[in-house]
Amino acid sequence: MKPNVIDEIVKNDLCIGCGTCAGVCPQKILKIQDNKYGEYIPSEIQVCDSHCGLCLEVCPFNSNENETQIGAKIYGSTEGMKYLPETGYYLDSYVGYSNEFRQSSASGGMATWLLTRLLKEGIVDYVVCPTPRKNPERLVCFEILNNEDSVKAASGSVYYPVEMSEVIHKILEMPGRYAITGLPCFIKALRLAAQKNRKLRERIVFTIGLVCGQMKSKNYTKYIAALAGHEDLIKIQGVYYRGKSPEKPASNYHYQFTDEHGSQHKIFWNEGVSEAWVNRWFTPNACNYCDDIFAELADVTFMDAWLPEYSKYSMGTNLMLVRSPEILAFIQEGMDKKEINASKISVEKVIQSQAGVIDVKSEKLSYRLYLTEQKERKAPKKRVKARSNIGILKEQEVKFKARMQEESKELFLGYYQNYMLDIETFRAGMYPYIKQIQQLRLLGRFAFPIQLIKKISKVEGKKSE
Repeated sequence: MKPNVIDEIVKNDLCIGCGTCAGVCPQKILKIQDNKYGEYIPSEIQVCDSHCGLCLEVCPFNSNENETQIGAKIYGSTEGMKYLPETGYYLDSYVGYSNEFRQSSASGGMATWLLTRLLKEGIVDYVVCPTPRKNPERLVCFEILNNEDSVKAASGSVYYPVEMSEVIHKILEMPGRYAITGLPCFIKALRLAAQKNRKLRERIVFTIGLVCGQMKSKNYTKYIAALAGHEDLIKIQGVYYRGKSPEKPASNYHYQFTDEHGSQHKIFWNEGVSEAWVNRWFTPNACNYCDDIFAELADVTFMDAWLPEYSKYSMGTNLMLVRSPEILAFIQEGMDKKEINASKISVEKVIQSQAGVIDVKSEKLSYRLYLTEQKERKAPKKRVKARSNIGILKEQEVKFKARMQEESKELFLGYYQNYMLDIETFRAGMYPYIKQIQQLRLLGRFAFPIQLIKKISKVEGKKSE
C-alpha cells in the first residue's frame, strides 16, 4: 500500500493547497476545501481503495525530485542554456515593460502582454490564470480564458489562495494548447503531474512563473480589509492588490477593496500591509520549506524590478528570466516591433533584485530546517541543508516570525465573529511580537556598525604589529 497525500502532507501541515493531487486523482475522491485558517487543503470524500500513490507523487512538497533534477530534464539539453544555483536554468534575462498593459498591471505588464500575444498569434488556445470573482468566500479562482479581453481583465497580482483541481479536470477533458501561470510550487506540481499524465504533457505548452516570497490565506485579505476600514467583511465583492499612485514609488502600492454597494476602501503598503506581509502573518506552513526563488521550472519567470534605478518610479517594471527558446523569440520580436520597451539585463542584477527572497529561501530556510529537526517534525527534503548557526540576529528573527505566523492564525479565529474582525483586540494580541521584532531590528542597526568597527580595529591592529 502506497502512502497518500493526506497522511504524508496534510496531516503534517505541509500542504500548499495547489489542488494538483485532486486534479489528477484517477478515482476523483479528493476535494479541495478551506481549513479553519482560510487555507486550501485536500480531503477524501470517500475511502481510497486503489492506493496508487499518484496524489503524493505530484505533490510539490513531497520529498520527490527537486527543481534542479526536473529542470535538467526539461531544459538541460537546450542550446545556449546556462545554469546558476540561485536561478536554475536560463537562456537570457530582460528588464522592461509593456506600454499597453503597464498601467493596468501589478508591475510592468509584461506577463499580460505575453499571454495576450500567445492567444492573438494562435500559439495557444487557452490561458489559465487567477481571475477575480464577485464572491466574498472565493474572491479569486483559476479560470480558463480564450480571448484577449478576459486576460486583460484578469491582470494584476493576487495575494489570495487559488487551487488548480477544477482547471486540471477541464484540461484533461478539453483538448487544446494551454499556457498556465503559477507560483513556483504550482509550476513544480504541474511538471510532476505532466511526467505522469500524457494529456497534461501535450496540452500544457507554456508555463509562466512568478517569483514568490510567500503565499497568504483568505484570512490575510480579510485582515487587511478590516485594517482598511471595512466592517462587514462578507460584503466584500472584490479586491485589487497592486494599485499604483503617481505620487508614490512602485514599492508603496495599495490594496483596494470594493463592497456590494460599490463603496471602496484603500490602504497603502506603508499603512499596515507591510507589517503583516514581512512578518509572515497568515502564511501557510508549507511556505517555510520552499527553496525555489525564481520559479525554476517555468518557461519564463516574471518579477518586479526591485532595484533602486527602477523601483522609485510609480508605474512598475518587470524583470524576466527566459528558459524557452520560443518565448525568447517572442520577446525579441516584441522588442523589434516596439510592442514592448525591453532590453537585456545581467542575471546578477536579476539576482540582486530578489535579495530578500533569496535570504528567506536559503539561509533562513536552513535554520528553519534545523528547528524542524529539533522538534522532530516532518519536513520535505530540500536542496538547502539544515544549519544550526546563521547568526544570532537572524536566528531570533526566524523564531519571532514563526511565532507571529502561528499566532496570527489563532488570534484571527478568536476575534473574527459574524464576518467582522475585532481589529483592535487582534492587534493588541500581536503587539508583544511586533515589539520584539522592532527591538531586534533596532539591535541589528547598531550591530552592523559595531561589527564594522571591530573589523577595522582588527585590521589596524595587524598593521601596527
